[in-house]
Amino acid sequence: MMESKLKIYFFLFLPLILISSKPDKGYYNELYRPQFHFTPEKNWHNDPNGLVFYKGEYHLFYQYNPNGKEWGYMHWGHAVSTDLVHWQHLPIAIYPDNNSEDKELCTAFSGSAIVDEDNLLGKQTGDENTLVAFYTSFKCGQRIAYSTDRGRTWEKFEGNPVIPYNEEDDARDPKVFRYEKSGKWVMVLWRKPEGNERQQGVSIYVSENLVDWEFKSHVPGFFECPDLVELPVNNRMEDTKWVLFDGDGSYLIGGFDGEMFLPETGKMKSDYGKNYYATQTWSNIPEEDGRTLQIAWMKGGEFPDMPFQGQMTFPSELSLTRTGNIIKLVRNPVSKIELLHGKDDHWENRNIIPGINDNILKKLKGDCFQIKGTFDLKTCNNFGFMLRHGKKTPGIEVNYNVDRGVLSCMGQIAPLNPVNGKIQMEILLDRSSVEIYANNGQVVMSFVVASPEENDSMELFTHGGELLVEKLDIYEINSVWREK
Repeated sequence: MMESKLKIYFFLFLPLILISSKPDKGYYNELYRPQFHFTPEKNWHNDPNGLVFYKGEYHLFYQYNPNGKEWGYMHWGHAVSTDLVHWQHLPIAIYPDNNSEDKELCTAFSGSAIVDEDNLLGKQTGDENTLVAFYTSFKCGQRIAYSTDRGRTWEKFEGNPVIPYNEEDDARDPKVFRYEKSGKWVMVLWRKPEGNERQQGVSIYVSENLVDWEFKSHVPGFFECPDLVELPVNNRMEDTKWVLFDGDGSYLIGGFDGEMFLPETGKMKSDYGKNYYATQTWSNIPEEDGRTLQIAWMKGGEFPDMPFQGQMTFPSELSLTRTGNIIKLVRNPVSKIELLHGKDDHWENRNIIPGINDNILKKLKGDCFQIKGTFDLKTCNNFGFMLRHGKKTPGIEVNYNVDRGVLSCMGQIAPLNPVNGKIQMEILLDRSSVEIYANNGQVVMSFVVASPEENDSMELFTHGGELLVEKLDIYEINSVWREK
């Protein structure tokens, strides 16, 4: 009898044991597995899709191949976060249409998502608003999927496609948002009107019901994954501009009247690195929050012998700054990275002299850090960091050349002018990436780089003259997948 009771108790408590057990030490701990940048557990992923905030959760959908580590067979993978730092994987959200098993035909390409607070699709359940995803079904038109359970399950809209496929224009990547002044919905869609390569760019459509879309205007000179957002200038809500993004993150600043975008600048770069593509911003961010949040795919990265292929940038906040008559986009990592801070090493008013073997960072060892510093250039010709440095192989050099006024890393350069003789720099270093934000996000460079495991040191250097470290903090960054 006692033995039977023990068996019953064992089976009653078994689920609790399984739920509370910690992940295997090897989980998300592979050699080139990012520790605080998003990656899927396995297989290929690329563009972020369907970014939407709803009831305390940031939804991140992404292009995903469940069949392997190469591009193709696109589905929408899915994850959620309450802080943009820690992510919970959810089941695949959107599958190819027409039961397609083809590598491309009718697969679920990129798109966006919104909250249907007006229940325009008539799909509301209880007190849950409908989440509506707009996506390109490759060669099968622009389509809708919806969820009435906080994005946990998705159904295809019975009236699909809402914009039929046109073999001439190759339309794709719909970004949908509400234009408050008119109360209408706006879709920006990449197209090649009448097959004209010179006219490929962003078409603007409007709708009152999310289903019937009317073409209004077209902006040539863009390629894939458009986004259109309104941002205040110098944090002044009475002074706003609209920013139209291209797939590579380059952008125009201008005005938007709900139907037509009017450029006021030439095209500018938002990232000078090698691995930055398919930028998208989150919709439905609460007004009291007020941030414009963005993430991108780190295109072109290699992750040798890993179970996954692909990585996202760390989520960032966008703003516009005006200096004189020039307005530019500014991008900085979200502040919640502070949740991952480990040990902090701090220096202040430290003079660095060239040629002297006095590397103030020599005691730091590891592969995941946040570096934040302000540097007075004094008499130096150039200064910078060697990251993930090794005894046998050199590390990643981040260098600022004073005479040329350029920041360089991994063969890429970016113009960067000192402010009052100083350069401010923030660097996010993960196991397979480095992101550099200079002068409070005025210049950004993003790279994927797979350093040897034994490369775990760093160095701060100056050449040609003295450098004053006005202030420098280097934080160890803990893994989002394991408690330290």
